[in-house]
Amino acid sequence: MNALFALHKPQGISSHSFLTKMKRKYQWKKCGYSGTLDPFASGLLVVGVGAYTRLFDYLKKGIKTYEATLWLGAKSVSLDIDHIDEVRCIEEFSEEKMINILQSFRRKISYIPPRFSAKHINGKRAYQLAREGVEFELSSCEMEVFEIELLFYAHPFVHFRVSVSEGGYIRSLGEMIAKELQCNGSLSSLKRIQEGNIKLPQEEIKKLDVFSNLDLERIDLQEYQEEILQGKKITLQGLQKQKRYLVVFEEFFSIIGVNEKGEIRYFLNRIPKC
Repeated sequence: MNALFALHKPQGISSHSFLTKMKRKYQWKKCGYSGTLDPFASGLLVVGVGAYTRLFDYLKKGIKTYEATLWLGAKSVSLDIDHIDEVRCIEEFSEEKMINILQSFRRKISYIPPRFSAKHINGKRAYQLAREGVEFELSSCEMEVFEIELLFYAHPFVHFRVSVSEGGYIRSLGEMIAKELQCNGSLSSLKRIQEGNIKLPQEEIKKLDVFSNLDLERIDLQEYQEEILQGKKITLQGLQKQKRYLVVFEEFFSIIGVNEKGEIRYFLNRIPKC
C-alpha cells in the first residue's frame, strides 16, 4: 500500500508508540509520520505508508492550529499537568483583559522550548532526557502566532485556539500568557486540530487525497512519459530554476526540477499512484 493518512493520536502515548500500534492494526509494512506530537498532546498526526513516506517535505503543512486549555496558578516544570508541583489560587480576571492579553501575542515571539518537548538533543527526544534526569540546554527559537482566539474562560481555566508557524510550542506560549498575567500557568490539555490544509479526522483514521495536499505546481509532460518513466535526462524550456514541479501520469507521478541548463532533475520519480 502507498497512501497518506490523517490519524487521531490520543493523549498519553508517544507518536512513535501510537504509530507502532497502527502499523500492527492495519498491517502496514513501511510507514512514518510528519510533525511529532508530544505524549501529553493529542490530535492530528499525518502518516505516510509505503513510498508515500517520501512526500512529507512536499506537503502543505506550514501553519499548525491547536486548541489548548491553560490552567492559571498551576506550576509545572513540563508546563503541563504531568509534573505539577504547586497550585495557587489567583484572582479572577475579566474576560476583556483575557482577550486583550491573548491578542497581544499575535506576532513573532522568541522563546525557549520546554524541557519536556519533542526537540532532538544528540539523537534523543528532550522529554526522554528530562525524564531520565539528564542536564541539557535548549536553544532559543522563534514562532509566529498568526491567529489566537479565546474560546471560553472559566477561571482558572483559559481555553483558546491558536495558529502558529511550524515548530511553535503551545506550552511555551501558555507560560508566556500566564507570565503576562503575573502568575504561573500550565496546560491541562493540548490538541492539534489542523496542519496546513489537513484537518483532524472525526474518526481514528482518514485517507487523504495526495495531490491536493502537495505544495507543488502541477505541469503536463505527457509527451515525455516514457523518458521520465526510464529516468532519462531531458531538456525543458520555461521552467523556473530552484523550483520543484509535480508531474502526474496514469500509473505514476514524479517530482522534478531543472538545472541552469534546463536539464531535468529527478527529486522523486516513478512513485505509484494509488
